[in-house]
Amino acid sequence: MTVTVVQASVWDGVLEMTKMAQDRGCEPLIWAIQLSSTLNSAGVTLPSTEVANLLVSHICWDNNVPITWKFLEKALTAKIVPPMLVLSLLSTRVIPSRRIHPAAYRLYMELLKRHAFSLATLVKGPNYQKIMESIYDVLHLSPMFGLQSSDPGLVVVEFVFSLVWQLLDASLDDEGLLELTPLKRSRWPTKTQDMEIDDHVSFGEKRIEGQEGMHKNNTVLAIEIIGEFFRNKVTSRVLYLARRNMPAHWGCFIQCLRLLAANSLTLRSSKKITPEAMLQLTSDTRRLLSRECKTSSLQQFHAVMASGSLISSAGQCHGASHSALWLPIDLFLEDTMDGSQVVATSAAETLTGLVKALQAVNQTTWHDTFLGLWIAALRLVQRERDPSEGPVPRLDTCLCMLLSITTLAILYIIEEEEITLADEAEHGPDFQRKEKQVLGERRKDLVSSLQQLGDYESLLTPPLPVSSVANQAAAKAMMFLSGLTVGSGYLDVVSLNDMPVNCSGNLRHLIVEACIARNLLDTSAYIWPGYVKGRSNQIPRTVSGQMPGWSSLMKGTPLTPPMISALVSTPASSLAEIEKIYEIAVNGSDDEKIATATILCGASLTRGWNVQEHTVLIITRLLSPSVPADCSGSGSHLIGYAAFLNILLAGISSIDCVQIFSMHGLVPQLAGALMPICEVFGSCAPKVSWTLPAGEEISPHVVFSNAFTLLLKLWRFHQPPLEHVMGDVTPVGSQLTPDYLLLVRNSQLASSGNLSKDQIQRKRLSRLSSSSTEPIFMDSFPKLKLWYRQHQACIASTLSGLVPGTPVYQIFEGLLNMMFKKIRSGQTLTPATSGSSNSSASVAEDSYLHLKLPAWDILEAVPFVLDAALTACAHGRLSPRELATGLKDLADFLPASLATIVSYFSAEVTRGLWKPAFMNGTDWPSPAANLSTVEQQIKKILAATGVDIPSLAAGGSSPATLPLPLAALVSLTITYKLDRSSERFLTLVGPALLALGAGCPWPCMPIISALWAQKVKRWSDTLVFSASRTVFHHNSDAVVQLLRVCFKSCLGLNSSPISNNGGVGALLGHGFGSHFSGGISPVAPGILYTRVHRAVRDAIFMSEEIVSLLMQSVKDIVSSGLPTEKLERLKKTKYGMRYGQVSLAAAMTRVKLVASLGASLVWITGGLNLVQSLIKETLPSWFISANGSDPNGEESGGVVGMLRGYALAYFAVLSGTFAWGVDSVSPASTRRPRVIGIHLEFLAGALEGKISLGCNRATWRAYVSGLVSLLVGCTPTWMLEVDVVVLKSLSKGLRQWDEEELALALLGMGGVGAMGAAAELIIESEF
Repeated sequence: MTVTVVQASVWDGVLEMTKMAQDRGCEPLIWAIQLSSTLNSAGVTLPSTEVANLLVSHICWDNNVPITWKFLEKALTAKIVPPMLVLSLLSTRVIPSRRIHPAAYRLYMELLKRHAFSLATLVKGPNYQKIMESIYDVLHLSPMFGLQSSDPGLVVVEFVFSLVWQLLDASLDDEGLLELTPLKRSRWPTKTQDMEIDDHVSFGEKRIEGQEGMHKNNTVLAIEIIGEFFRNKVTSRVLYLARRNMPAHWGCFIQCLRLLAANSLTLRSSKKITPEAMLQLTSDTRRLLSRECKTSSLQQFHAVMASGSLISSAGQCHGASHSALWLPIDLFLEDTMDGSQVVATSAAETLTGLVKALQAVNQTTWHDTFLGLWIAALRLVQRERDPSEGPVPRLDTCLCMLLSITTLAILYIIEEEEITLADEAEHGPDFQRKEKQVLGERRKDLVSSLQQLGDYESLLTPPLPVSSVANQAAAKAMMFLSGLTVGSGYLDVVSLNDMPVNCSGNLRHLIVEACIARNLLDTSAYIWPGYVKGRSNQIPRTVSGQMPGWSSLMKGTPLTPPMISALVSTPASSLAEIEKIYEIAVNGSDDEKIATATILCGASLTRGWNVQEHTVLIITRLLSPSVPADCSGSGSHLIGYAAFLNILLAGISSIDCVQIFSMHGLVPQLAGALMPICEVFGSCAPKVSWTLPAGEEISPHVVFSNAFTLLLKLWRFHQPPLEHVMGDVTPVGSQLTPDYLLLVRNSQLASSGNLSKDQIQRKRLSRLSSSSTEPIFMDSFPKLKLWYRQHQACIASTLSGLVPGTPVYQIFEGLLNMMFKKIRSGQTLTPATSGSSNSSASVAEDSYLHLKLPAWDILEAVPFVLDAALTACAHGRLSPRELATGLKDLADFLPASLATIVSYFSAEVTRGLWKPAFMNGTDWPSPAANLSTVEQQIKKILAATGVDIPSLAAGGSSPATLPLPLAALVSLTITYKLDRSSERFLTLVGPALLALGAGCPWPCMPIISALWAQKVKRWSDTLVFSASRTVFHHNSDAVVQLLRVCFKSCLGLNSSPISNNGGVGALLGHGFGSHFSGGISPVAPGILYTRVHRAVRDAIFMSEEIVSLLMQSVKDIVSSGLPTEKLERLKKTKYGMRYGQVSLAAAMTRVKLVASLGASLVWITGGLNLVQSLIKETLPSWFISANGSDPNGEESGGVVGMLRGYALAYFAVLSGTFAWGVDSVSPASTRRPRVIGIHLEFLAGALEGKISLGCNRATWRAYVSGLVSLLVGCTPTWMLEVDVVVLKSLSKGLRQWDEEELALALLGMGGVGAMGAAAELIIESEF
């Protein structure tokens, strides 16, 4: 209380002293000295916020005379009062009264010009915290900007922004433009107050002929000061922070500024700034992150990056071209084509994230990005022009990737921009609801990229099977130009034989049609120069007869057999046609339902690229039919749909169809639809049957087997638990389980409405939405869950628990009798421990009666049957031929039993308890006829690829053997005929057979390939190639060799028969096939790696090897790209920029290429988990360990060390963007903040000296500067997710390196939390 009274007396004394000096006309200097002495005597700390308030209150407005303003100015000069607080106080009082007191407004702006740009004195001065708190309160910044923090640096930004905005609003008001602003008023108290002018005449008004002249001059000065704020190096950067971190407020501000620039007569009359200059200053976003090259490593990085662009220097070096920018896309597309893999996420979604990542990191235009994407997808198709025939067809899936998945990825990218534009327009001040779509720049870039794509004729040549479809697409454009209605059904009537020969259809015509179908283009594409090469007058104008087709269906023609046949063989071209089929499938008769199922599983599924995403979705929906209104009783309504469901199940069970569903991300939804079918029909005894239109009779066992085998293809059910690797990283080939698929399915349904993109998809397909979006779990399917538990138990341990007399035992006996009835009369196959006393005859009599049971009951007994049969064969009671025949009879009786056969035999092979089977041609089939040839071809493939395995020896004279369960499984598969009915079951067994053969000792896989090559000679090349991959399962050195060849091929450093120019051509070649005369062509290393990497168990080992090879590649680049004498001179300079500038730029181009290769290999090898392990563990460990020297002991300093650091920076950022995305769209992005935070903490700790490093200093410095620069420039969203404490710590470390620019850029991207620290750094460093 006493202190308060004393302080009050001090302020009263100050005010009295000021009044007396004012009355006496005292010199301002003398007054200031007396005031300072008084305050010092009273113990008041200067500058004083209280004195500032007192003086401004004294002036406004009772003492608005020249001498008081001089007192105030002298108090500012003498640092008695804080200038920024005085300016804040004056702004709230002078600006609203500027019409009444124009001279005061003029003086305020003069003080503004003198003191507002001296922010360093504020930040570095005393009472900084207290002063900013006072400014925060005076300007009411919290309610104005909505930021609750009073952090001093943050308040500095708000303060500067406020000063400029106040001047802007005042200028708009002075020119009568304020009513044109969105709010039609000022956010600040700048509006001139309506009040009577008192008798006191302001001193300034006597010196100016009229107030109006002063008003105009004031407005000119205010506008010029606004320009000065944006011109000044420090305040412009502070304002950029406001622009970046307060976008809503900045948007309002900049709109007002543009209004002023467009309409201000005063601005046009200014001699210091023009409207155009004002807009240029305010739109310059490079101020904060501009590189003025004050620091050495940052100068080095940006000099190299600017000169080493992949685009600008594509022709300067081996192995790098414009296409190399998109190498990760090529690798991803090729890896996705692996038919053995089924994934739970959409390839279009993954591709979207990948393309956005590359566009951000490469800093390319969307035109170039789209063009690169199209070219990569076209290369994929061209690699399948002349493929070797095999069990897994690839052409349709490659075309699906080009025409459906790639188009959808571009659709998502374009929609993302246009949704943002629409949202901005909707929330903008001038919004008027319009039905017209908001079009973005990316759509224009798509058009230009497709127009330029026509220049790549060699890539556009269609594969022979689709050349007629491409010609039809070209003919459609010709029809449009001829004036015929494109949708009139003309193509249904006219044969392509009637069309002009020079239609010259190519893949670009198919791409354009795919884009038109998804509303990315319109028919104006038909008039592009060179798009149509024929003449429209060549089109026949008259047609004879009426042929059925999609146009007839849309006109209401019923589904007659000829119509059905036509629709099955011709894909739908529009969503309306697919919706028509869906409508019939839901509401039609039983026969019509079956017809629609046949149609949907025809050409529209495999080659209906324009509507494929709708077709697969509709099929999935139809597999979960709604309950009919007249359904009654306790049975499932699915029974009534048996024939319809069976057509669908059989139609989509081929391996290429499964892959199409996988690529479209519908595996979880498909699994959710299949499980109820399996549960219902597997629980139904085969006492009922249904007849299909073709006359075939099906039972519940048939429907169940089709559904069950299809369900099992959706996860790697045959893999043993040993596939799991040590540590927290999942297996390289991630294992899907039914529980996981349901989890993903439920998660997708729960979050389907959260993203704007999903909202668009849901709106587009709202009529096709599932009637039930409720989550489902394995507990809902007790029979399926019981089988799955038995399946897991069978893998984990040997069988036990078969008790005589139980229902399972009776089924067990019945199955054995059915399978081996010809030999059961004289012996028993029953295990000795069974204790059965039943005679074989009695079992034979009742076997078929026992087997009229639900499929689930039969499957429960199958493992025991297999165990008994295999045991009998091992002990000679059953011949191998009889075993194979019995297994085939079991599979024919219940095809679903193949799943248990695979599961049991896989487990038994893994356990290794069975004696080997001699494949001698007597007991078991013999591979002797071609085994030697297969082994030699395998060695040739590996040698041609560049992998040398000395230990790979041919079988020689030793007898060919296989583990007994594997021999039984191979023999079973060989008994099948290759027709469509057995294909869907063989494709279930095939992956398991390959996995087992690969996991067994050499030469098991060559033996299997030799046996199958004898059966299907046309598959020989593909089978040999599959067998060659086995080498990498057993030899980690072979994997390292293959990786090394990939890097060298990419750089063009090895003599390859495929390509010696490096880049994509050398890495991926022309696919796999017998292109060369005299045998198998060499397999490109990248192709081979995408087929073998899933077999590698130690993913961490792979990432470490990739880092090591990346470092070696950098040295190879420098060694091969620079002459020896120039390399020596580069080593003698600090960073190698003084000599060989051009060569260094070319080297950097190739460094970026191998970094993108390394990132791609890590990502496709181990996905998200491996990338996270790389950034959290592998890279920090590499820097800490002694990796600064070459193996020969020579230190890798100078240019090599620097380029290694940059290579690792690109490698790390690209790996992260591939896994997490550059934005927050991907679900994986939720894991990003923690991992990036840990890595940046490591960097900060090392910079502060808390962590000792073993790597080369040049490498470390280049890595840190390169990484931070890339994060700031390419992934700004990431920076917003990092803890501000970490950013400040890292920024502090960078400043210790004299990297102020980089430290500032880092803080500037850190969001509102780091904005204050960024502002203080700007001011302290006076950038």
